[in-house]
Amino acid sequence: MLSRRGLIALALAAFVAPAVAETPKIPVVASFSIIGDFVREVGGDRVSVATIVGPDGDAHVYQPSPADGRKIAQARLIFVNGLGFEGWIERLIAAAKGKGTVVTLGKGVAARAGEEGADPHAWQDVGNAKIYISAIRDALKAVDAQGAETYEANAAAYLSKLDALDAEIVKTFSNIPKERRRVVSTHDAFGYFAQRYGVEFIAPQGLSTEADVSARDLAKIIRSVKQNEVSAVFLENIADPRLAKRIAAETGARVGGELYSDALSDAKGDGATYIDMMRHNARELAKALAP
Repeated sequence: MLSRRGLIALALAAFVAPAVAETPKIPVVASFSIIGDFVREVGGDRVSVATIVGPDGDAHVYQPSPADGRKIAQARLIFVNGLGFEGWIERLIAAAKGKGTVVTLGKGVAARAGEEGADPHAWQDVGNAKIYISAIRDALKAVDAQGAETYEANAAAYLSKLDALDAEIVKTFSNIPKERRRVVSTHDAFGYFAQRYGVEFIAPQGLSTEADVSARDLAKIIRSVKQNEVSAVFLENIADPRLAKRIAAETGARVGGELYSDALSDAKGDGATYIDMMRHNARELAKALAP
């Protein structure tokens, strides 16, 4: 048993002992869920990530809220895709009077040309995701030099995972004849995937889901599906499924699984992370295209 004097001494020691201060996390904003996942992988425990467009959200047509403005106002870094993907982001930053550094990740890629301009969906090629990760690492190091080693280590570990993912996707399609690698998706979000992995996508909508599909466009797609013996029509997690189902009904192509194009799924879905999303898409496509 401690004496009264001993108890007092312990209490005084506890009172005067210096508290260990936690390092404050770097507040950052990601414009949509896929970039948010990238930033968390690189930043780890040193960053606090707020995402504007969340899981299953469509960044093409998103309408920012006052809460989004508050996120922007507090951020030291604002990670965006660019290439015209988030048409609302500049207005949001201006309205919020955000003073954080804007890091436009799409600037680092060789942009694919689409009918309506540069294709913003660069993350659909894992090689471009690696460019995004390097840019995120460098931006975090620039505002938090003390965390440089952490960011380097996290990025290196994740880049290694992306190398393995890329090789896995290439292998997934290696045994499928090229003439069978044709599918329909709801909008033109998979051009980089097609370019890298050799799957041809036919899309009734353009690069943005804002584009309306005319009767002429729809008829053209249906003719193309019939002529090219397309194996399957795929739904997207951000799109109205009725368009894909109508094309399938009029062509006889079967409805494939759901693909993740511009957004991750929620935590319970098959695309809760970027790696999960890409692996899921490749497997669903391969399942529909297999002889």
